[in-house]
Amino acid sequence: MTALVEIDNLWINFRVKGQDVPAVKGVSFSINKGETVALVGESGSGKSITALSILQLLPYPLASHPHGRILVEGENVVGAPQSRMHRMRGNKVSMIFQEPMTALNPLHTIEKQINETLLVHKGMNKKDAASRVRELLELVGLEATEERLNSYPHQLSGGQRQRVIIAMALANEPDLLIADEPTTALDVTIQAQILELLQDLQKRLGMAILLITHDLGIVRKMAQKVCVMTKGEIVEAAPCPDLFAHPQHDYTKMLLAAEPKGRPPEKDLSAPEIMRGDNIRVWFPIKKGFFKRTVDYVKAVDDISVSVRAGQTVGIVGESGSGKSTLGLALLRLLRSKGDILFEGAPLQGKNWKELRPLRAEMQIVFQDPYSSLSPRLSVGQIIEEGLLVHQGRGDPAARRKLIGDTLEEVGIPRDAQDRYPHEFSGGQRQRISIARALILKPRFMVLDEPTSALDMSVQAQIVDLLRDLQQTYNLAYLFISHDLKVVRALADEVIVMQKGKVVEQGDADQIFDNPQTLYTQALMKAAFNLETLDH
Repeated sequence: MTALVEIDNLWINFRVKGQDVPAVKGVSFSINKGETVALVGESGSGKSITALSILQLLPYPLASHPHGRILVEGENVVGAPQSRMHRMRGNKVSMIFQEPMTALNPLHTIEKQINETLLVHKGMNKKDAASRVRELLELVGLEATEERLNSYPHQLSGGQRQRVIIAMALANEPDLLIADEPTTALDVTIQAQILELLQDLQKRLGMAILLITHDLGIVRKMAQKVCVMTKGEIVEAAPCPDLFAHPQHDYTKMLLAAEPKGRPPEKDLSAPEIMRGDNIRVWFPIKKGFFKRTVDYVKAVDDISVSVRAGQTVGIVGESGSGKSTLGLALLRLLRSKGDILFEGAPLQGKNWKELRPLRAEMQIVFQDPYSSLSPRLSVGQIIEEGLLVHQGRGDPAARRKLIGDTLEEVGIPRDAQDRYPHEFSGGQRQRISIARALILKPRFMVLDEPTSALDMSVQAQIVDLLRDLQQTYNLAYLFISHDLKVVRALADEVIVMQKGKVVEQGDADQIFDNPQTLYTQALMKAAFNLETLDH
């Protein structure tokens, strides 16, 4: 049987400072029709650039293929003309990109962006395309309301944006779907729904899937064949059950053993309260009509109280759009809100930006999407240095450079990387740089908004250990926002479960995880810890 896609001895070089540096070395594997092949490995192992080569989307001529072939239905696409690749992209091979905010056009509505895919590739008329857009949004778990269709990417949560990307990729029912971390930004219940959706579409359409992920739980449930990559090479390839039951390579064994572990230390109830919010409300007005009168409100955060003590972590969990990130931004006074906010006993509401500025070094945030939160025009060293310059002045450049290097090494990035730029790093490496930028000021309170969502499992475990060590060393208070309940369990002393802007359940972490009281929390726990409900 002829493979749908066959990659044979593929090499990928990148030109760096006048020299060709190999990033992928002699990779070979095939994907048959209707088959799911998982490409697994840590950030920077070469997974994504191997997949991008199938669509010839690497930055040529900066990237080159000195050796190897990529056959799609028997035809070599390496070096193929753009006219041929245009016909293939979207129709035969489609891709779900890892970072939805950068993959969506910020100037176009959601409806227009999905519509464009259908009009260009399917030749649909506008009426049929509009109907299909609604079907696709509902397929991926988004209500196709007029407000949603007319929304822009920045008006959606991270998980909602990822679902729009999946709808666009599925619009033309491709033969091969390349899914690059397709559930990274999704909460656990939607993650399970999306994986079931992909499996259902695969069965109905006979679609093959190339799954690129760091989540081995997803691989176990989705893939028939697994290729493990590290440092640009495939070190082990095997049928999925065999690889999990009898891993051969030491690197594969390390990946299978990697998972955030441990529990937070016994919490000290007498520890000083660092951040407190009482009856926090963030309501966004819905305006309609010629005069744009307010007709209703989106109650993103509705009467929520939270207290975070020194050396302790409060975990905020819930589905995308539940108000988790909005609550964190409100506590930092990055969004207007109603209610009382106290930082180390001092009220923050009513202070202007000038009065808040001295406190900004004490309150830091790590954003969910590292690519859009890091300036592409600044080197990594300049990005991390920025906070030091603002809050501590210029001082000694050599000492500052040493401190930046030390902080980078703390989060697993080489100190000499500070002269490189964000685009030169993988998604997981960029997230570690974002964490370093927040940590360098040694704040008292940190909002961590999905800080491990872009990281592979082994690095997740390292970051959890790092955050725990830093918390104990510097007595940091964390507000930890995440859809990954395994990470939350390893870090949080207290958990708040949110749904549609309200608290569904709140209390001690062990109580919430071991004995959830509400049906919604029980559903979250089942989705997080029982992904085996998915069938092949």
